[in-house]
Amino acid sequence: MQRIKLMLIHYSKKPLWFKMLISITLLISVVFSSSYFSGNDYFQSLSKLSAGIFFCALGIDMRINRKVSTLFFTLAVICIFISIVSIIL
Repeated sequence: MQRIKLMLIHYSKKPLWFKMLISITLLISVVFSSSYFSGNDYFQSLSKLSAGIFFCALGIDMRINRKVSTLFFTLAVICIFISIVSIIL
């Protein structure tokens, strides 16, 4: 519970543009990965690209902790790679 409080305090100290970026990319990723958009490959690719941007922004934000930052950057690269591959194929 203490860790969640610290994460919320950390999030509340961020600028508005960062909060908006995180919130919008997370929302786009969740909405376009739903079963309603499962028939269209472009929406699925947009969902993965949005998740990649989300993880990249969190990786930049958490750059103080190298392990967590590396994990987020790795997830971002994987999401962006899958997004590009799903558009091509």
